[in-house]
Amino acid sequence: MSDTVRFVQGNEACVCGALYAGLRFFAGYPITPSTEIAEILSEELPRCGGHFIQMEDELASMCAIVGASMTGNKVMTATSGPGFSLMQEALGYAVMAEIPCVVNSVQRGGPSTGLPTKVAQGDVNQARWGVHGDHSIIALTASSVQDVFKISVEAFNMAETYRTPVILLFDEVVGHMRERLDMPEPGELPVVERLRTSVKAGVNYYPYLPREDGRLPMSDFGGVHRYNVTGLYHDIWGFPTEQPEAVNKLLYHLVDKIEAKAAEIARWKEYFLDDAQQVFVSYGSAARSALHLVHTLRGKGIRAGLLELQTLWPFPAELVRDRTEGARNVYVVEMNMGHIMAQVRQAAWKPDRVFLVNRVDGQLITPTDIGKVMRVIEGRGF
Repeated sequence: MSDTVRFVQGNEACVCGALYAGLRFFAGYPITPSTEIAEILSEELPRCGGHFIQMEDELASMCAIVGASMTGNKVMTATSGPGFSLMQEALGYAVMAEIPCVVNSVQRGGPSTGLPTKVAQGDVNQARWGVHGDHSIIALTASSVQDVFKISVEAFNMAETYRTPVILLFDEVVGHMRERLDMPEPGELPVVERLRTSVKAGVNYYPYLPREDGRLPMSDFGGVHRYNVTGLYHDIWGFPTEQPEAVNKLLYHLVDKIEAKAAEIARWKEYFLDDAQQVFVSYGSAARSALHLVHTLRGKGIRAGLLELQTLWPFPAELVRDRTEGARNVYVVEMNMGHIMAQVRQAAWKPDRVFLVNRVDGQLITPTDIGKVMRVIEGRGF
Protein backbone atom coordinates (compact mmCIF):
# COMPACT_ATOMS: atom_id res chain seq x y z
CA MET A 1 0.00 0.00 0.00
CA SER A 2 2.70 2.46 -1.06
CA ASP A 3 1.08 4.15 -4.09
CA THR A 4 0.84 7.92 -3.72
CA VAL A 5 -2.36 8.36 -5.76
CA ARG A 6 -5.16 5.83 -5.66
CA PHE A 7 -8.72 5.38 -6.85
CA VAL A 8 -10.49 3.80 -3.89
CA GLN A 9 -13.73 3.32 -2.00
CA GLY A 10 -14.45 5.34 1.10
CA ASN A 11 -14.14 2.14 3.14
CA GLU A 12 -10.68 1.59 1.65
CA ALA A 13 -9.73 5.18 2.50
CA CYS A 14 -10.73 4.51 6.10
CA VAL A 15 -8.37 1.52 6.15
CA CYS A 16 -5.57 3.63 4.68
CA GLY A 17 -6.14 6.34 7.30
CA ALA A 18 -6.25 3.83 10.14
CA LEU A 19 -2.97 2.22 9.09
CA TYR A 20 -1.38 5.64 8.63
CA ALA A 21 -2.41 6.48 12.22
CA GLY A 22 -0.81 3.29 13.53
CA LEU A 23 -3.65 0.75 13.70
CA ARG A 24 -2.25 -2.61 14.79
CA PHE A 25 -5.31 -4.60 15.93
CA PHE A 26 -8.74 -5.05 14.36
CA ALA A 27 -11.54 -7.32 15.53
CA GLY A 28 -14.84 -7.40 13.71
CA TYR A 29 -17.75 -9.28 12.24
CA PRO A 30 -18.82 -8.88 8.58
CA ILE A 31 -21.86 -6.68 7.99
CA THR A 32 -23.02 -4.63 5.01
CA PRO A 33 -22.01 -1.91 4.20
CA SER A 34 -18.76 -1.98 6.24
CA THR A 35 -17.42 -5.43 5.29
CA GLU A 36 -14.70 -4.13 2.96
CA ILE A 37 -12.93 -2.60 5.95
CA ALA A 38 -12.54 -6.00 7.60
CA GLU A 39 -11.69 -7.75 4.33
CA ILE A 40 -8.86 -5.37 3.48
CA LEU A 41 -7.46 -5.28 7.00
CA SER A 42 -7.39 -9.08 7.13
CA GLU A 43 -4.70 -8.83 4.44
CA GLU A 44 -2.96 -5.58 5.35
CA LEU A 45 -2.53 -5.86 9.12
CA PRO A 46 -0.38 -9.04 9.06
CA ARG A 47 1.89 -7.32 6.53
CA CYS A 48 2.76 -4.55 8.98
CA GLY A 49 3.06 -6.67 12.12
CA GLY A 50 -0.54 -6.16 13.22
CA HIS A 51 -3.32 -8.61 14.00
CA PHE A 52 -6.75 -9.22 12.53
CA ILE A 53 -9.37 -11.47 14.08
CA GLN A 54 -12.94 -12.21 13.02
CA MET A 55 -15.10 -12.53 16.10
CA GLU A 56 -18.34 -14.43 16.64
CA ASP A 57 -20.38 -11.22 16.90
CA GLU A 58 -20.14 -7.47 17.35
CA LEU A 59 -20.21 -7.42 21.15
CA ALA A 60 -17.24 -9.79 21.18
CA SER A 61 -15.52 -7.57 18.59
CA MET A 62 -15.87 -4.53 20.84
CA CYS A 63 -14.61 -6.47 23.85
CA ALA A 64 -11.61 -7.70 21.87
CA ILE A 65 -10.47 -4.23 20.83
CA VAL A 66 -10.92 -2.95 24.38
CA GLY A 67 -8.57 -5.67 25.63
CA ALA A 68 -6.07 -5.12 22.84
CA SER A 69 -6.00 -1.38 23.47
CA MET A 70 -5.19 -1.97 27.12
CA THR A 71 -2.06 -3.88 26.07
CA GLY A 72 -0.80 -0.82 24.19
CA ASN A 73 -2.15 -1.24 20.66
CA LYS A 74 -4.07 1.22 18.52
CA VAL A 75 -7.33 -0.57 17.73
CA MET A 76 -10.47 -0.36 15.61
CA THR A 77 -13.63 -2.25 14.76
CA ALA A 78 -16.18 -1.60 12.01
CA THR A 79 -19.86 -2.39 11.75
CA SER A 80 -23.26 -0.98 10.76
CA GLY A 81 -26.45 -0.18 12.64
CA PRO A 82 -27.51 -3.61 13.97
CA GLY A 83 -23.94 -4.44 14.99
CA PHE A 84 -23.47 -1.01 16.50
CA SER A 85 -26.48 -1.71 18.71
CA LEU A 86 -24.81 -4.87 20.00
CA MET A 87 -21.61 -2.98 20.81
CA GLN A 88 -23.19 -0.46 23.17
CA GLU A 89 -22.55 -2.34 26.42
CA ALA A 90 -18.82 -2.74 25.76
CA LEU A 91 -18.66 0.79 24.35
CA GLY A 92 -19.93 2.04 27.71
CA TYR A 93 -17.20 0.02 29.42
CA ALA A 94 -14.59 1.72 27.23
CA VAL A 95 -16.04 5.13 28.14
CA MET A 96 -15.93 4.38 31.87
CA ALA A 97 -12.51 2.70 31.83
CA GLU A 98 -11.17 5.42 29.49
CA ILE A 99 -9.82 3.07 26.87
CA PRO A 100 -8.74 4.55 23.50
CA CYS A 101 -10.40 2.85 20.53
CA VAL A 102 -12.06 3.68 17.21
CA VAL A 103 -15.48 2.32 16.20
CA ASN A 104 -16.71 2.79 12.62
CA SER A 105 -20.44 2.48 11.97
CA VAL A 106 -21.07 2.72 8.22
CA GLN A 107 -24.70 3.77 8.29
CA ARG A 108 -27.55 2.01 6.48
CA GLY A 109 -31.33 2.06 6.75
CA GLY A 110 -32.95 0.95 10.00
CA PRO A 111 -34.35 0.18 12.58
CA SER A 112 -33.55 -3.52 12.92
CA THR A 113 -32.06 -5.02 9.76
CA GLY A 114 -33.81 -2.28 7.78
CA LEU A 115 -32.23 -1.63 4.38
CA PRO A 116 -28.84 -3.38 4.46
CA THR A 117 -27.58 -2.05 1.11
CA LYS A 118 -29.15 1.42 1.17
CA VAL A 119 -27.98 4.72 2.62
CA ALA A 120 -29.13 6.43 5.79
CA GLN A 121 -27.77 8.62 8.57
CA GLY A 122 -29.86 7.18 11.35
CA ASP A 123 -27.08 6.26 13.80
CA VAL A 124 -26.30 9.85 14.80
CA ASN A 125 -28.32 9.88 18.00
CA GLN A 126 -27.38 6.28 18.77
CA ALA A 127 -23.71 7.28 18.68
CA ARG A 128 -24.45 9.98 21.25
CA TRP A 129 -27.01 8.31 23.47
CA GLY A 130 -26.73 4.54 22.84
CA VAL A 131 -24.65 4.01 25.96
CA HIS A 132 -26.70 4.19 29.16
CA GLY A 133 -25.82 6.68 31.86
CA ASP A 134 -24.39 10.17 31.66
CA HIS A 135 -21.35 10.34 29.42
CA SER A 136 -19.87 12.19 26.48
CA ILE A 137 -18.59 10.87 23.16
CA ILE A 138 -16.69 11.98 20.07
CA ALA A 139 -18.30 11.19 16.70
CA LEU A 140 -16.80 12.24 13.37
CA THR A 141 -17.88 11.98 9.75
CA ALA A 142 -16.88 13.03 6.22
CA SER A 143 -18.33 13.45 2.73
CA SER A 144 -15.41 12.61 0.43
CA VAL A 145 -12.85 9.83 0.11
CA GLN A 146 -9.99 12.24 0.81
CA ASP A 147 -11.71 13.51 3.94
CA VAL A 148 -12.49 9.95 5.07
CA PHE A 149 -8.74 9.32 5.15
CA LYS A 150 -8.00 12.48 7.12
CA ILE A 151 -10.88 12.08 9.56
CA SER A 152 -9.88 8.46 10.21
CA VAL A 153 -6.43 9.66 11.24
CA GLU A 154 -8.06 12.34 13.40
CA ALA A 155 -10.21 9.69 15.10
CA PHE A 156 -7.15 7.80 16.30
CA ASN A 157 -5.47 11.04 17.39
CA MET A 158 -8.51 12.04 19.44
CA ALA A 159 -8.88 8.58 20.95
CA GLU A 160 -5.30 8.77 22.22
CA THR A 161 -5.45 12.43 23.28
CA TYR A 162 -8.68 12.16 25.27
CA ARG A 163 -8.32 8.47 26.19
CA THR A 164 -11.78 7.67 24.93
CA PRO A 165 -13.68 5.74 22.27
CA VAL A 166 -14.19 7.72 19.04
CA ILE A 167 -17.03 6.89 16.65
CA LEU A 168 -16.69 7.22 12.88
CA LEU A 169 -20.12 7.76 11.30
CA PHE A 170 -19.61 7.40 7.57
CA ASP A 171 -22.66 6.40 5.51
CA GLU A 172 -23.19 3.78 2.81
CA VAL A 173 -22.75 6.20 -0.10
CA VAL A 174 -19.47 7.54 1.28
CA GLY A 175 -18.31 4.05 2.18
CA HIS A 176 -18.92 2.62 -1.30
CA MET A 177 -18.26 5.50 -3.68
CA ARG A 178 -14.87 5.68 -5.41
CA GLU A 179 -12.76 8.80 -5.71
CA ARG A 180 -9.17 9.88 -5.96
CA LEU A 181 -7.12 9.59 -2.78
CA ASP A 182 -3.84 11.45 -2.51
CA MET A 183 -1.86 9.59 0.12
CA PRO A 184 0.18 11.90 2.36
CA GLU A 185 3.77 11.04 3.06
CA PRO A 186 4.60 9.59 6.50
CA GLY A 187 4.86 12.49 8.92
CA GLU A 188 2.88 14.86 6.68
CA LEU A 189 -0.19 14.51 8.89
CA PRO A 190 0.31 14.60 12.66
CA VAL A 191 -0.11 11.26 14.43
CA VAL A 192 -0.67 11.21 18.20
CA GLU A 193 1.05 8.28 19.88
CA ARG A 194 -0.04 6.56 23.07
CA LEU A 195 0.93 8.61 26.14
CA ARG A 196 2.67 6.11 28.39
CA THR A 197 3.48 6.69 32.03
CA SER A 198 6.98 7.63 33.09
CA VAL A 199 6.47 5.91 36.45
CA LYS A 200 9.10 3.21 36.85
CA ALA A 201 8.53 -0.40 37.86
CA GLY A 202 8.11 -0.86 41.60
CA VAL A 203 6.74 2.67 42.07
CA ASN A 204 3.05 3.36 42.67
CA TYR A 205 1.22 3.95 39.39
CA TYR A 206 -2.17 5.68 39.47
CA PRO A 207 -3.97 4.75 36.22
CA TYR A 208 -6.68 7.38 36.69
CA LEU A 209 -4.71 10.36 37.99
CA PRO A 210 -4.79 13.09 35.31
CA ARG A 211 -1.79 15.28 34.60
CA GLU A 212 -2.16 19.07 34.78
CA ASP A 213 -3.13 19.11 31.09
CA GLY A 214 -5.90 16.58 31.78
CA ARG A 215 -4.31 13.67 29.92
CA LEU A 216 -4.04 10.26 31.56
CA PRO A 217 -0.73 8.43 30.96
CA MET A 218 -1.23 4.71 30.44
CA SER A 219 0.78 1.62 31.28
CA ASP A 220 0.49 -1.38 28.99
CA PHE A 221 -1.61 -3.98 30.75
CA GLY A 222 0.51 -7.02 31.52
CA GLY A 223 3.65 -4.89 31.70
CA VAL A 224 5.59 -3.59 34.68
CA HIS A 225 2.61 -2.21 36.62
CA ARG A 226 -0.28 -4.03 38.22
CA TYR A 227 -3.53 -2.07 38.33
CA ASN A 228 -7.29 -2.59 38.35
CA VAL A 229 -9.64 -1.94 35.43
CA THR A 230 -13.40 -1.90 35.99
CA GLY A 231 -16.62 -0.61 34.53
CA LEU A 232 -17.70 0.44 38.02
CA TYR A 233 -17.08 3.91 39.38
CA HIS A 234 -13.53 3.85 40.60
CA ASP A 235 -10.84 5.84 42.37
CA ILE A 236 -7.46 6.94 40.98
CA TRP A 237 -6.12 3.41 41.57
CA GLY A 238 -8.92 1.89 39.47
CA PHE A 239 -10.66 0.20 42.39
CA PRO A 240 -14.47 0.38 42.71
CA THR A 241 -15.87 3.08 44.95
CA GLU A 242 -19.30 4.33 45.98
CA GLN A 243 -18.00 7.42 47.75
CA PRO A 244 -20.22 10.29 46.51
CA GLU A 245 -17.33 12.71 46.13
CA ALA A 246 -15.27 10.27 44.04
CA VAL A 247 -18.28 9.26 41.93
CA ASN A 248 -19.20 12.88 41.27
CA LYS A 249 -15.62 13.82 40.38
CA LEU A 250 -15.20 10.92 37.97
CA LEU A 251 -18.48 11.57 36.16
CA TYR A 252 -17.69 15.25 35.65
CA HIS A 253 -14.22 14.27 34.45
CA LEU A 254 -15.63 11.86 31.84
CA VAL A 255 -17.96 14.53 30.49
CA ASP A 256 -15.82 17.65 30.85
CA LYS A 257 -12.69 16.22 29.23
CA ILE A 258 -14.69 16.14 25.97
CA GLU A 259 -17.41 18.78 26.27
CA ALA A 260 -14.98 21.42 27.54
CA LYS A 261 -12.84 20.76 24.45
CA ALA A 262 -15.71 20.95 21.94
CA ALA A 263 -14.15 23.89 20.09
CA GLU A 264 -10.84 22.04 19.73
CA ILE A 265 -12.53 18.83 18.64
CA ALA A 266 -14.74 20.57 16.05
CA ARG A 267 -13.90 19.81 12.42
CA TRP A 268 -15.84 21.36 9.57
CA LYS A 269 -15.76 22.80 6.05
CA GLU A 270 -17.56 25.92 4.92
CA TYR A 271 -18.53 27.36 1.55
CA PHE A 272 -19.73 30.91 0.74
CA LEU A 273 -20.84 31.74 4.27
CA ASP A 274 -19.50 35.30 4.35
CA ASP A 275 -22.64 36.76 2.76
CA ALA A 276 -25.03 33.78 2.76
CA GLN A 277 -28.71 34.41 3.47
CA GLN A 278 -29.73 30.81 2.77
CA VAL A 279 -27.45 28.56 4.84
CA PHE A 280 -27.36 24.78 4.58
CA VAL A 281 -26.03 22.68 7.44
CA SER A 282 -25.23 19.12 6.45
CA TYR A 283 -22.77 16.23 6.74
CA GLY A 284 -21.76 13.00 5.05
CA SER A 285 -23.05 12.25 1.57
CA ALA A 286 -26.02 14.59 2.08
CA ALA A 287 -23.56 17.49 2.18
CA ARG A 288 -22.46 16.67 -1.37
CA SER A 289 -25.98 17.29 -2.64
CA ALA A 290 -26.29 20.45 -0.56
CA LEU A 291 -23.00 21.80 -1.98
CA HIS A 292 -24.14 21.07 -5.55
CA LEU A 293 -27.28 23.10 -4.93
CA VAL A 294 -25.28 25.93 -3.35
CA HIS A 295 -23.21 26.26 -6.52
CA THR A 296 -26.39 26.23 -8.64
CA LEU A 297 -28.06 28.91 -6.51
CA ARG A 298 -24.93 31.06 -6.54
CA GLY A 299 -24.99 30.90 -10.32
CA LYS A 300 -28.50 32.37 -10.20
CA GLY A 301 -27.53 35.20 -7.89
CA ILE A 302 -28.98 33.66 -4.73
CA ARG A 303 -26.67 34.04 -1.74
CA ALA A 304 -26.47 30.47 -0.48
CA GLY A 305 -23.77 28.84 1.64
CA LEU A 306 -22.95 25.53 3.28
CA LEU A 307 -21.60 24.56 6.69
CA GLU A 308 -20.47 20.93 6.42
CA LEU A 309 -20.05 19.37 9.84
CA GLN A 310 -17.35 16.75 10.30
CA THR A 311 -17.69 16.66 14.09
CA LEU A 312 -21.20 15.66 15.11
CA TRP A 313 -20.47 15.01 18.81
CA PRO A 314 -19.68 16.93 20.90
CA PHE A 315 -22.02 19.10 18.89
CA PRO A 316 -20.23 22.32 17.82
CA ALA A 317 -23.01 24.65 18.96
CA GLU A 318 -20.89 27.81 19.04
CA LEU A 319 -19.66 27.19 15.50
CA VAL A 320 -23.21 26.65 14.21
CA ARG A 321 -24.50 29.72 16.05
CA ASP A 322 -21.74 31.89 14.62
CA ARG A 323 -21.97 30.65 11.02
CA THR A 324 -25.76 30.90 10.83
CA GLU A 325 -26.16 34.23 12.62
CA GLY A 326 -26.82 36.30 9.49
CA ALA A 327 -28.97 33.73 7.68
CA ARG A 328 -32.54 34.39 6.73
CA ASN A 329 -33.22 30.66 6.65
CA VAL A 330 -31.21 27.64 7.77
CA TYR A 331 -31.81 24.29 6.08
CA VAL A 332 -30.51 21.17 7.80
CA VAL A 333 -30.00 18.48 5.17
CA GLU A 334 -29.77 14.94 6.51
CA MET A 335 -31.05 11.43 5.87
CA ASN A 336 -32.91 10.79 9.11
CA MET A 337 -35.83 12.32 10.99
CA GLY A 338 -33.90 15.33 12.21
CA HIS A 339 -31.10 14.21 14.55
CA ILE A 340 -28.83 17.17 13.86
CA MET A 341 -31.67 19.55 13.04
CA ALA A 342 -32.73 19.41 16.70
CA GLN A 343 -29.23 20.46 17.74
CA VAL A 344 -29.08 23.26 15.17
CA ARG A 345 -32.39 24.65 16.43
CA GLN A 346 -31.05 24.76 19.96
CA ALA A 347 -27.93 26.58 18.78
CA ALA A 348 -29.40 29.01 16.24
CA TRP A 349 -30.28 32.61 16.98
CA LYS A 350 -33.61 32.18 15.16
CA PRO A 351 -34.77 28.58 15.77
CA ASP A 352 -38.09 29.24 14.01
CA ARG A 353 -36.14 29.78 10.77
CA VAL A 354 -34.40 26.38 10.95
CA PHE A 355 -35.98 23.83 8.61
CA LEU A 356 -35.41 20.11 8.09
CA VAL A 357 -34.76 18.83 4.57
CA ASN A 358 -34.59 15.06 4.75
CA ARG A 359 -35.05 11.77 2.99
CA VAL A 360 -35.49 8.44 4.79
CA ASP A 361 -36.33 5.93 2.04
CA GLY A 362 -32.84 4.55 1.48
CA GLN A 363 -32.13 6.85 -1.46
CA LEU A 364 -29.51 9.58 -1.51
CA ILE A 365 -31.09 12.98 -1.02
CA THR A 366 -30.62 15.03 -4.20
CA PRO A 367 -30.20 18.74 -4.95
CA THR A 368 -33.68 18.61 -6.50
CA ASP A 369 -35.13 17.25 -3.25
CA ILE A 370 -33.57 20.12 -1.33
CA GLY A 371 -34.70 22.72 -3.85
CA LYS A 372 -38.32 21.57 -3.63
CA VAL A 373 -38.39 22.20 0.11
CA MET A 374 -36.77 25.60 -0.36
CA ARG A 375 -39.41 26.61 -2.91
CA VAL A 376 -42.18 25.81 -0.47
CA ILE A 377 -40.54 27.77 2.33
CA GLU A 378 -39.50 30.70 0.17
CA GLY A 379 -42.83 30.77 -1.59
CA ARG A 380 -41.21 31.17 -4.98
CA GLY A 381 -39.26 29.23 -7.56
CA PHE A 382 -35.62 29.66 -8.45
